[in-house]
Amino acid sequence: MATQQNGSCYTNRASSDLVHKSDTVAANGEVQLARNGDHKQALRFTFSAEPTIEDIRRMQAEFTDERDWNQFHQPRNLLLAMVGEVGELSELFQWRGEVAEGLPDWTEPQREHLAQELSDVLIYLIELAEKCHIDLPQAVLRKMALNRMKYPASKVHGSAKKYTEYKDSSE
Repeated sequence: MATQQNGSCYTNRASSDLVHKSDTVAANGEVQLARNGDHKQALRFTFSAEPTIEDIRRMQAEFTDERDWNQFHQPRNLLLAMVGEVGELSELFQWRGEVAEGLPDWTEPQREHLAQELSDVLIYLIELAEKCHIDLPQAVLRKMALNRMKYPASKVHGSAKKYTEYKDSSE
């Protein structure tokens, strides 16, 4: 069983197997580490299975249709609206310095505000992809395959360099 909080799950980073139900998440959202023998294994957050990207696209299309907003929801306008939402999202992190994974120092109202801003960005991104006729899940699969070629684990492990900075090992 996966550990859950607010519908979210955590999986074992070392193996992608679901973490045992005895693993816990603190009330503040901080992931507690699972014990495996004498060492700890970090847990990886995972999303809930629903709604899917297609479900979100359908819900937003219905929302837009009900309000007769398609006349305003053209690619350029959606992009600019998304950029505005990214700005609002950025404000939540401005002047905080580095923020720990899981946001252990954030209050529940701060986390909810973040969830709303992230949702705004995602909704606009999905609607923009729809209006541009881009099958976003398939585009992600293609992009991940490209990234694996550009950033082979054997060359880039532990480094943040851009792919153009890596030398071919045969040189």
